[in-house]
Amino acid sequence: MEAELSFFDLFLEASLVVQLVMILLVLMSILSWALIFQRRKVLQQAEQEAHKFEERFWSGVDLAKLYKEVSAKGKKIQGTEHLFHSGFREFARLRQVRNADGVMVMAGTQRAMRVAHSREMDRLETHLSVLATIGSISPYVGLFGTVWGIMNAFIALGSVQQATLQMVAPGIAEALVATAMGLFAAIPAVIAYNKFSAQVGSIDGNYINFAEEFTSILQRQTMGGTAATNSPLSQGQEA
Repeated sequence: MEAELSFFDLFLEASLVVQLVMILLVLMSILSWALIFQRRKVLQQAEQEAHKFEERFWSGVDLAKLYKEVSAKGKKIQGTEHLFHSGFREFARLRQVRNADGVMVMAGTQRAMRVAHSREMDRLETHLSVLATIGSISPYVGLFGTVWGIMNAFIALGSVQQATLQMVAPGIAEALVATAMGLFAAIPAVIAYNKFSAQVGSIDGNYINFAEEFTSILQRQTMGGTAATNSPLSQGQEA
């Protein structure tokens, strides 16, 4: 009884087209796992940083002092800190503009936070479309390799007078490997995409809630006539 063919043997025995399909699927799988680990790290960090900043924000710290702390991070400002930094900076600047009423101040503040929010969402959603694409097309790429392999196997059978199972089985096995590899690449990508999409949606909800709550605080200051006199911007220390 002949020894069973290994995956490597099946790859070597496959036609050139099926081999190219297998190589493509391996590369897609590697890319998928690399993006999964990278996105997992980014999203976990975003959740932790948002939780940490909100604890600091609601601890009763002076907003001007908190603004200075966030500004000291420079280009490392991300997430909820980015929304706060952009909103408070615009709020303080508009409060110094002559003839700027409360409506103008709050409109500018909300606009600045919306821009910051949009940029943060773009950062969190980076590469998710790649995962979705891999999850969608990998089974079809594998299926193409399978169809091509089976087609070649039956064409080869047409040139012999008597077909046997031993003749057709290796060709079909080589073809089916492509389908298996397509599923191997697609399943983790689809699972990760769904998980990360839900995670991004949760973080997005936290950003929106924080922006609304922060807007309410600044609006109360505006309506109460409490100017941001302690703002670092009013002291000539713009970020």
